[in-house]
Amino acid sequence: MKEVIIYTDGACSGNPGNGGWAAIMIYKGIEKVLSGYCPNTTNNRMEMFAVIFALKALKEKCIVNLYSDSAYIIDAMTKNWIQKWQSNNWKTSSKEEVKNIDLWKDLLLYSSKHKVNWIKVKGHSDNEYNNRCDEIARNEIAKVT
Repeated sequence: MKEVIIYTDGACSGNPGNGGWAAIMIYKGIEKVLSGYCPNTTNNRMEMFAVIFALKALKEKCIVNLYSDSAYIIDAMTKNWIQKWQSNNWKTSSKEEVKNIDLWKDLLLYSSKHKVNWIKVKGHSDNEYNNRCDEIARNEIAKVT
């Protein structure tokens, strides 16, 4: 199975506001950059877009080392939050509806096709790829504002 490294990040100008997302996919040293823009959105949605579009871009089953500074995503996927939400009919432990259900369902769909290792990185620090993703996501916002 191919092994792919993916770095992702999302950004928002205001929350909600104009948003951008970016993913850097690395396979055998070759980089592919994906990015996009969305009006009137939230930072969490942009973080999720980056992960979803990167996983969706993979053409075959892969081992994926996915790096994100989003505790929202990493914790949901590694601390069984998402399984609990599903078993509670997409309700949180406080019985409120989970936000971004549409994107969680997409994330489950595309991540289930791969063996994903969810890795948390510290945002806005010394991680070159996370910083590049942040810059690319912010540039997506700047293109339209």
